[in-house]
Amino acid sequence: MKKLAILTLLALTCKLSAQDNNRVITTAVPFLTIAADARSAGMGDMGVATSADAYSQQWNPAKFAFADRKMGVGLGYTPYLESVIKDIGLLSGSYFNKINDQSAFALSLRYFSLGEIELRQTIDEVGTIVKPNEFSFDGSYSLKLSPTFSMAVAGRFINSNLRLPQAENADSKSASSFAVDVAGYYRSREIAYNSFDGRWRAGFNISNVGGKIQYDAGGQENFLPTNLKFGGGFDMILDLDNKIAFTSEFNKLLVPTPKDFNGDGVIDATDNDEYQSIGFLEGMFKSFGDAPDGFSEELKEFTWALGAEYTYQEAFMVRTGYFHESPEKGARQFFSLGAGFKFNIMQIDLSYLFSTSQVKNPLENSLRFSLAFNLGEEMLND
Repeated sequence: MKKLAILTLLALTCKLSAQDNNRVITTAVPFLTIAADARSAGMGDMGVATSADAYSQQWNPAKFAFADRKMGVGLGYTPYLESVIKDIGLLSGSYFNKINDQSAFALSLRYFSLGEIELRQTIDEVGTIVKPNEFSFDGSYSLKLSPTFSMAVAGRFINSNLRLPQAENADSKSASSFAVDVAGYYRSREIAYNSFDGRWRAGFNISNVGGKIQYDAGGQENFLPTNLKFGGGFDMILDLDNKIAFTSEFNKLLVPTPKDFNGDGVIDATDNDEYQSIGFLEGMFKSFGDAPDGFSEELKEFTWALGAEYTYQEAFMVRTGYFHESPEKGARQFFSLGAGFKFNIMQIDLSYLFSTSQVKNPLENSLRFSLAFNLGEEMLND
């Protein structure tokens, strides 16, 4: 029964908030916003402007054009709600291949499992085991437009199978959609300063741009987590062995804000119908100016993160980060710590999250890990 309750809560992330004073923006398939690798998780869930790695597909596929190796493979596992349930988690796998010094392609798969759930109508009835899950499969192509700037496009197939066979609505089915990403990445040449060398980084990614998902025939359609990420950073290269990277990142869901359309003081079914009539492209543009409390509320819909990574001899990494979301828009606030260890072509990354919010984070008290393989010859980057 506990698992069934958790499944219900996850499914309800597609629904609108019922309270006008709690205008949290929710979407379908929220697993797409979970950091799938421990390196990014260790720096406060950021990756749009960090250096290229095997996990760049989720954060900014344009970074692959600056990868230092011909090929790379990344594998990750993120336990979810581990303090309550042990078999819910996010599995991810990615692969990239540099076609030449200027371009690369990549593939990735993310699979979110809600474990096994036993359904029964009465205590004496033989239970039915179901395994609800969601997954996405995507591919990308990145190209350097100059020695310091690249862009990428990605296409993504998304499937969400949260159907319960014994549910009253027999028309319930798995839902699917297609989405695209458009990303850019800037990495400067090394610059000599007084006592160290440095390199500037910047990136952006408009992700999950696509049609709504519909679970029930004739039922409500749910927005994808269309998102704008942008950020910048600086690599402080102290010497041949020591480097410190600082990065900041900002995010905004490009999804309309739930609100009281008819002015009766509460968000009800009539307001929901009005909200559902907004198309996904129209909603992207509306999302920058539709908050009921104006510009001050729009600013609250941005999340921000700060992160740092210390690297010693390209073999040992220590990371930390902080992520902040407004208490009125979800209240995710946490510190994170991480470490990485590289052995020849293999790299292991670990991370741990410490929540600083009064709202419990489903990822706190969980050790997350990922594994990467850097294959092939080294590539020349200007």
